[in-house]
Amino acid sequence: MKNFYSIYSHNFIRVSACIPSLKVADPVFNVEQTLELARRASEAKASIALFPELGLSSYTADDLFHQQALLDAVINGVEHIVEASRELTPILLIGAPLRFEGKLFNCAVVIYRGRVLGIVPKTYLPNYREFYEKRQFTSACTAIAQEVRFLGQIVPFGNDLIFNAINVDNFSLHAEICEDLWTPIPPSTYAAMAGATILANLSASNITIGKADYRRSLCALQSSKCIAAYLYTAAGPGESTTDLAWDGHAMIYENNQRLAESKRFSDEAQIITTDIDLERLVQDRMRMTSFNDSVQAHLDQVRTIRPVEFEFTIPDGNTPLLRSVERFPYVPSDSAQRDDHCYEAYHIQVHGLMKRLSFTKMQRIVIGVSGGLDSAHALIVAAHTMDRLNLPRANILAYTMPGFATSDATKSNAMKLMGALGVSSQEIDIRPSCLQMLKDIAHPFTNGKPVYDVTFENVQAGERTSHLFRLANLHNAIVLGTGDLSELALGWCTYGVGDHMSHYSVNASVPKTLIQHLIRWTIHTQQFSDATSEALSSILNTEISPELIPSQSPDDPLQSTQQIIGPYELQDFNLYYTTRFGFRPAKIAFLALHAWSNRSSGHWPSGIHEQLQNEYDLATIKHWLGVFLFRFFQTSQFKRSCIPNAPKMGSGGSLSPRGDWRAPSDAEARVWLDELKLIP
Repeated sequence: MKNFYSIYSHNFIRVSACIPSLKVADPVFNVEQTLELARRASEAKASIALFPELGLSSYTADDLFHQQALLDAVINGVEHIVEASRELTPILLIGAPLRFEGKLFNCAVVIYRGRVLGIVPKTYLPNYREFYEKRQFTSACTAIAQEVRFLGQIVPFGNDLIFNAINVDNFSLHAEICEDLWTPIPPSTYAAMAGATILANLSASNITIGKADYRRSLCALQSSKCIAAYLYTAAGPGESTTDLAWDGHAMIYENNQRLAESKRFSDEAQIITTDIDLERLVQDRMRMTSFNDSVQAHLDQVRTIRPVEFEFTIPDGNTPLLRSVERFPYVPSDSAQRDDHCYEAYHIQVHGLMKRLSFTKMQRIVIGVSGGLDSAHALIVAAHTMDRLNLPRANILAYTMPGFATSDATKSNAMKLMGALGVSSQEIDIRPSCLQMLKDIAHPFTNGKPVYDVTFENVQAGERTSHLFRLANLHNAIVLGTGDLSELALGWCTYGVGDHMSHYSVNASVPKTLIQHLIRWTIHTQQFSDATSEALSSILNTEISPELIPSQSPDDPLQSTQQIIGPYELQDFNLYYTTRFGFRPAKIAFLALHAWSNRSSGHWPSGIHEQLQNEYDLATIKHWLGVFLFRFFQTSQFKRSCIPNAPKMGSGGSLSPRGDWRAPSDAEARVWLDELKLIP
């Protein structure tokens, strides 16, 4: 890792999509405008700068494309750009009409550091409605040679080229032109199957009503089907408006996620720049067995793709990340999308529990209600499930079981919530049974010594669960688990006959940060009565605590879970990027620093939950990441290897050994902890 603070140390690359102003059939002017934007991309330390189709001549030159003077001027312009590129950072993809084999091709010229790496002719020429490209141009399919002589050098030629940076992992570029994307199988599909991670489209694309949305759909879909980045740029100000209009539309997608988009109908040149996560793309391809099956199914076509190798000069110095990184990857920052996710997660839980009750012929649920987030959410899921099954909520047998450190606040919250929901509620004091067990095992606490060790804590957790299971036996019910994904990841649950176990668990693939917002969504959408919402609001504002160790004085702070295992907002971030993408610790820390070092970079709307708007420096991020790595990889897998059934929630995955995560219980964490030491 040459420089922790550079995106290029973490397998990101910076890309730009450019929309220059131009003049019809004026290559001299168009070259000047192209270089102006190329220099801006270079100053931004971009590795790729994409320009529109036929940008050196203009797309709307029509039969002027058969004029030798124009074609010669274009070649002179390309030569000028090639020479200027020696001092520029990015690979330039320039649109130009070029003659080879007695034919005229609509080409993408790929230029880097004073060299033409290759020339890609357009494959599919539209010849319908307003398009008459076959009048002037010839398809790439008619090309005879695979190399052409151009500007005094032999250059690879064809629509089957991918450009590979030999010194940058996963940096593999393919270019196609406008209509190529509109076809059932674009050339970029085969290039992606051959390893291209960045797909670039030089387009002209006149604008008609509704076409912009169609472009977005095409780019998003191609990027997702190919698990690739897709760069798109279309002609802007200056093209002829004799019969058409142009909106200058540029977009950059990464696996269906739109990272950047230009302002449409601007009367000025534009450039959009963002960062592509190459490692994220390759990790997804590695996991997607169907993607690799497709490669095998089309192996003959894939093997025709020809690599062009070059060495990329990595920009020096710090290069901070440009793209946004959500602080809460399990919780969308967009309010509408967040509501949709909460709606789906909530109803996945309800439907899962409905099926389990129906299958077991059970009509009662036993649940422990602590007054904390997890049990509160599980309880409202249970209540909604009973409503859907047309069963009385009194069939939910809810128990609050105070122990040695239960606070009045959490006990009060539990009683208020149970009362507001109309479930059957009861209090069982577990201290007598805990004292009996502590006495049976000769724990020092029974001799008056304040020894608050893990045994003292787990006796309480075990007694609660033991009571719940025997109550379920007594009442012909199932025990509903309340523990969440974050606790499973960190091993923050008592194994076996503890909060680790239940008959069915609705929260097991829901991280703590999402549970908080599920409860907020329940309140906001008025799923239950005002009294229920009031009780839920009080629970949201209560410190997360196991409440197992009593305070020694009224002034002592409540036992805090997050002071022991770390802030859930950070640990959920670490969990997401560890399990979803398999990122190394240094990259996770780099992303966390970008997301959490200041409020402006987090892209989290104000007013939702201000206490979550924390800021973390790199030292803090590194410390809690170390806690996460050790607990996740080395000390907690045995608990996850035998968790109860629970429905999977989202693409962030679950930790079920029957689902997303299968790992040995005795693996070492050394390789992750060793890399952690490399973080400054």
